[in-house]
Parts: sequence; C-alpha cells; structure tokens
Amino acid sequence: MSKRNRQHRRNKILERKAGIKPGSLVVPVEAFAPRFFLMSFSEDMFEEQEFGTYGELLQSVKENPDARHWIDIRGYGKQEMLEVLMQDFELHALQMEDVINDYQRPKVEEFGRNRLFVITRMLRWSPEFRRLDDIQLSLFTGPNYVLSLQSDYGDCLNPLRERIRAGKGIIRQRPAIYIAYAILDVVLDYYFPVMADIGAYIEDLEQQVLREPNKSTLSQILDLKSELVKLRRITWPARDLMNELLRMDENTIPDNLKVYFRDAYDHAVQLIDLVDNHREMASSLVELYMSTVSNRMNEIMKVLTIISSIFIPLSFIVGLYGMNFSREDPETGQVFPHSMPELYQPYSYPILLGLMATLIMLQLYFFYRKGWFRSF
Repeated sequence: MSKRNRQHRRNKILERKAGIKPGSLVVPVEAFAPRFFLMSFSEDMFEEQEFGTYGELLQSVKENPDARHWIDIRGYGKQEMLEVLMQDFELHALQMEDVINDYQRPKVEEFGRNRLFVITRMLRWSPEFRRLDDIQLSLFTGPNYVLSLQSDYGDCLNPLRERIRAGKGIIRQRPAIYIAYAILDVVLDYYFPVMADIGAYIEDLEQQVLREPNKSTLSQILDLKSELVKLRRITWPARDLMNELLRMDENTIPDNLKVYFRDAYDHAVQLIDLVDNHREMASSLVELYMSTVSNRMNEIMKVLTIISSIFIPLSFIVGLYGMNFSREDPETGQVFPHSMPELYQPYSYPILLGLMATLIMLQLYFFYRKGWFRSF
C-alpha cells in the first residue's frame, strides 16, 4: 500500500471518530447499497435466496422458526435499514457503530442471553499492487441464526456456502453457533494462502536484491514491512478472539463444540508464527540490501584502485620525461652529461613505450597472483 493510501485510510478513521456521539450511525458515502442473502436449513431441508428488500428477508426468517438461518447482508449503504435491523435483532447502537466504522480489530463480545458479537477480518494479497487488502466481517449470533454484515459484495466464504448447499459434513446438524465457527474457520484458512503469497514475494525481493539492488527494491521492502505490521495487528487479536471463545461457558458455546474452536485457535497460533517469520525475513532483506550495495561499492572501488595503481607509475614516468631539460646550453654550446641523455637516443620513444607496457603487464600479473580479479 502506498504512503498516500495509508494516510487516506488514517484520515478516514480520524474523521469518523472525532466529535461523533457514541452510537451514532454515520453511513460512509462510499458504502455499497445492501444486498440481502439468506440460507435456511436443517437436517432435512435447505433453502437459499437473495431478496430485494430487508423486509422480505425478515419475513422468510419468521416463516421458518425451526430452521437455522445464515442471514448474509453485504453492503450497508442505507441507514434506515440499519436502524430497523437494530430493532428487529435487538442490537446495541455501539455495536452497529463498530460494524459501520469497519476498521475494528478482531474481537468478541457477549451480549444478551447467550448471544455473541464477533468482528474478524478477511484478507487478500494483491500481487499487482503488492499490498494487503482486508475487509471487516461482523457476526451476530442468536438462538437459531447467524447474522453477518460486510462492506463489500465479494468475500472468501463461497467454500462454506458450497458445503452447506451440498449438505456435506455436520454443519446442518449443529446449532447456529457452529455456523459462526465455520465462518471464522474459513476466514482463518484463507490467511494461509495470503502468507504463502507474501512468502513468495519475499523470495522474489531477495532475488532482486542479489541480482540488481536499487532504490525501487528498497522501497518495496519497506512497504512490505509496513504490510506485515498491519498483518500482525490482525493475527494477534484473531488469536485472542479464539481464546476468548474457548473460555466462554457451556451455555454460550457447548463443550462438544469447543474442540472445533480449539482447532481454530491452533491455526491462529500458526499464523502468528508465520507472520513473525516473514517479519524477520523482511528485516533481513534490508540488511541484505545494505550489504549488497556495500559489496557493489567495494567492487567499484577495487576497479578504480586497480586503474589508479596502474596509472600512478605511468604518470610518474610521463611526468619525469615531460620536464624536458635541455642537454646543451643554446648560448654557449656547453653539454650537460646528466640532463636526460635518453631524450636524444634514436629509439628512446618506442623503448619508453615498451617499458611502460612491460610495467603494466607486471602489475596485472601481480594483481592476479593476489586474487584481486576473482570476484569480477
């Protein structure tokens, strides 16, 4: 996620919090219009339908009091519908405020008689933008229903819907709280592909650092570290959420179902381990980048040092003979025997060039024996 997007998200959080009366329902302008889905089932029946209005959905729920219902509302762009929903299901205004302000951390609250309010976050890794997209999923449980609300139309729960349609497993035989567990379990299961995608991205960044490190690569590494911090802020509360569910009394969560929640808790612990591993790998990428850039600079300095070492003695010879002292006084004709007699030798120029070439070859041989060329 770019810095601009992160700043925009922080601003939205502050704008919705500052100065608002607790429990006020302020529907975001960008909220989608609600769509109403219902799955009603028992051991020997199953019905699924999308309704045009909330009233039609509620009427269908009331007509099947003995069935278990998954009330799935996607989008909450109508405040009137939310207010009626609060009255029909006896939801607190503060809870609905948390649903609308969908930047909440995963949590669980017990309210009413054996009823739960759960917030979790669905994750998706965007390989195109190299960022983590998360959508809040809010759940309310009742005696024979689970009410789920989310801001987007798409989610990761289609595998669960297919299981319910096919009647596979024991989901149709269990109480409504088991539906809430199944939803939380699918959400957690989808964290693992996200972790795998991030791990593959880290490996790609490692290859980029080793092959051709540049400022763009460093920027990608720093953005990845920011996304991993965000991921950690989601996975740790998810573990605490599962732990709270395990500690609830039998009237809320029967003991025979806690084994399933314990399995989900184990998944959350595994996710935390993966997040910590990815964070360590991302931190090591920064160190690897700095080390690679330093090694590249050392190689450049080595080349420049070799070139300078070759030309220093050549510059000395050229400078020495460039003084061009005269051997004979032009006025008196007196001959000075120690004034560069080589200047007047017939083959002095090619001899000097040969001497300089020989000196270069000797230096190169010396550098080769020292192993200076092995890293090139």
